[in-house]
Amino acid sequence: MGKIEELAEKYSRHISLPWQQTISGAQRIIIIVYDKELERTLRSRKSAFENATKETGHKWFEVDITRAFALWMFGDEYREAYFEAPEDLELKLEAEFAQYVADQIIACLDMPDADTTSVVAVYGAGSLFGLARVSEVLKLIEHRIKGRLVVFFPGHFEDNNYRLLDARDGWNYMAIPISLHGGGA
Repeated sequence: MGKIEELAEKYSRHISLPWQQTISGAQRIIIIVYDKELERTLRSRKSAFENATKETGHKWFEVDITRAFALWMFGDEYREAYFEAPEDLELKLEAEFAQYVADQIIACLDMPDADTTSVVAVYGAGSLFGLARVSEVLKLIEHRIKGRLVVFFPGHFEDNNYRLLDARDGWNYMAIPISLHGGGA
C-alpha cells in the first residue's frame, strides 16, 4: 500500500466515526499531513478521500486554492506597479490576501448543499507559503464550518505543531491531524 492510500485509509477510519455536532469550528477541521514530495501523487489520488467520504454517507465538496494568488493579483488594478516594486505588495498581502483565500473557501462552505453532513476539502495549501499563513485563513473561516473541513497540508505535524512545507515556524491548532508518522489520528 502506498503512502497516499495509507493516509486515505486513516482518514476513512476517522470520517466514519459518528460526528459530534456540539464542537467548535476549529474542532471540525481535519488536517491531512503528508510529505511535500507527495503533492502530485496526492492530487492524482484524491478520489480515495472522496470515495471514503461518500461511502460513509457524507457529501464531498472541493476547493482548490492553488491559483488564489494569481487570481487575486490579476484582479488588482495596480498589479503592474507591484511587479516593478514587489516590496510595496507586503502591506496589501498582509491586509487582504488571507481574507481573499478565506472567501474562496467560505463560498464553498456556504453552498446550499453543504450542510452538517458535508465535507469540504481544501487543496493547494502549499501555494500560500510566503504569502499568507494557513492558520490565519482557518481562523477566518472556522465559524462557518457546518460539517467538516479537510485541509490537505504538505508539511509536518510534531508535538501538536503544524509546519507548512517543513520550513515555516509552526503553529498549534485544535484541528484533528491525520498523518503517517508522528502525531495524528
